[in-house]
Amino acid sequence: MTGPHGGPVRLRVLMEPRHGARYEDILALALATERAGFDAFFRSDHLFGVDPNDPDYEPTDCWTTLGGLARDTTTVRLGSLMTAATFRAPGLLAAIVASVDQMSGGRVELGIGTGWYEREHAAFGIPFPPMGERFDRLEEQLGIITGLWLAGPENSFSFEGRHYQVQDNRTPPRVTQRPHPPVIVGGGGPRRTPAIAARFATEFNSALSTVAEARDRFAVFSRACEAIGRDPRDARLSGFIPVAIGSSQAEAERRAAIVGSPRIRESMLIGPPGLLSDRIGDLAAVGADTVYLHIFDIHDLDHIALIGSEVIPKLATASPRSRAGTAA
Repeated sequence: MTGPHGGPVRLRVLMEPRHGARYEDILALALATERAGFDAFFRSDHLFGVDPNDPDYEPTDCWTTLGGLARDTTTVRLGSLMTAATFRAPGLLAAIVASVDQMSGGRVELGIGTGWYEREHAAFGIPFPPMGERFDRLEEQLGIITGLWLAGPENSFSFEGRHYQVQDNRTPPRVTQRPHPPVIVGGGGPRRTPAIAARFATEFNSALSTVAEARDRFAVFSRACEAIGRDPRDARLSGFIPVAIGSSQAEAERRAAIVGSPRIRESMLIGPPGLLSDRIGDLAAVGADTVYLHIFDIHDLDHIALIGSEVIPKLATASPRSRAGTAA
């Protein structure tokens, strides 16, 4: 099963703990991901779970834990899906991600979005502007982050925006990857999201969607690229699947039972490994070369091992599919 960029579709794990997680739990899942042969381990950037009143939720900072994983893993790529642009100033975030890039030997990726969980912001004293302003801030943040990374030590970098200003930075953060760590932008918005992604993203993510919705979102992104003279084929395209996979249907249903969100349950893929292989193939057929598996029970390491043994080998041997539906 070959993606549009050649090679097998990249399969990645996205951790979304129901009750938060201690670093030891996050590390155990990341190491299981690495052993199973996944391309990457990503985590969400949240300080709350789905239920904001869950007293068992243990918050951890996304980039602090990714820094730890950078030293405690060896091969798996690491990243956020998605970092909330509201949480950190852009210059600071550029330095944080560059630090983790160095610590990991060039294995980090930045997924970034506007931020959406208003109650979470209120509980931690983080300002939450209106949606239009959040998009404006995200666009300025990406201009600053990528500008600092590309500046290099021989140049200074300045930025004058409505919400953020950078004055004559002569010591920009040094990244290991060239030209800089991959940037992931995604979502279902028809205008601002694809336009921002076309300007800044290495990868466009279709977010929580059906295969048909992913196809349509990829097409909108393709048109946004063409509108600014960018070749859409330069960007990676990724899909997103909440999963509960089992050797039997009963095992898959048991894994799905822990998910309380009706919206997630409706979108969740529940069944045997072959069902997941087929869904990945369907996403590849509409243009995806990368797929994130949304994992909820972070202590169920057998879940990761099963997908690694039954699905990943098929990605390397399956026949390529067409990239239907992505043309503008």
